[in-house]
Amino acid sequence: MVVELTLVDALPNTNTSMTNFEDSLARAAGLLQQADALVIAAGAGMGVDSGLPDFRGNTGFWKAYPALANAGLEFTQIASPAAFHSLPELAWGFYGHRLDLYRRTRPHAGFSLLKRWGERMERGYSVFTSNVDGQFQQSGFDAQRINECHGSIHHLQCLQGCSADIWPADAFAPDVDAAACSLRNAPPSCQRCGGMARPNILMFGDWDWNGQQQAAQQARQQRWLGSVERPLVIELGAGSAIPSVRHFSQTVVQNYGGRLIRINLREAEVADRRDVGLAMSALDGLNRIAAMLDKRADTSRE
Repeated sequence: MVVELTLVDALPNTNTSMTNFEDSLARAAGLLQQADALVIAAGAGMGVDSGLPDFRGNTGFWKAYPALANAGLEFTQIASPAAFHSLPELAWGFYGHRLDLYRRTRPHAGFSLLKRWGERMERGYSVFTSNVDGQFQQSGFDAQRINECHGSIHHLQCLQGCSADIWPADAFAPDVDAAACSLRNAPPSCQRCGGMARPNILMFGDWDWNGQQQAAQQARQQRWLGSVERPLVIELGAGSAIPSVRHFSQTVVQNYGGRLIRINLREAEVADRRDVGLAMSALDGLNRIAAMLDKRADTSRE
């Protein structure tokens, strides 16, 4: 594995290190300029710069939800369909709080950069994300160009699986006691049987997730990938612990002749020297690439 870049603040104060840093940014800008299509592959780290929590193990999860720490509930236990059966107020307290948070959170400026770059390309863009927060849609990305591999908190399905229906959660306004992480109002109900609804999210130990909406998203994305010639994958905040996004990135590189820019604060290594790894946050990395693109444009006009 080749480590391409470390944080500029962590670099030794030498001309060689700074040259390597600038070279990596220049190569990233060059990859953007030669691509005919942009593939955006986003993990949990993409939302951190918008102020969203990143549940990296129980420590981060319990810091965000101390009531669940006091109850001794791990993330894998509450993020499970079993919790909606045995602890519905807590389960919907957790997901209701997140739903409200995601609705209120303004996506960071990096989303707009990606959208602008993708719209300028000959074949446009496509998004693959493990995030369920809907930040790409909120940023104005075309919903028909988004593949949410773990589903979306903004959609619901029947907890009992009475039908294959999936519907928007727009009508549900959660009233959550944040201190207790408990839902105070009635949970959303199934529009067919009247029983409790659950988020249309692939959870831990989940054999009842209705994945038909995601399957349609995936089919659209695969058709689009078959039409591109020089795709560039920009992978953001996707680690190796749950490798869904990384696996997708590698598939595009291997099967569709793509190249890769990996932006990840902790795991930025890339396997091919033609690719670029930037060890920084999603927003910082995108801003640095944008600045390099502006610099190259200014130079070409001189």
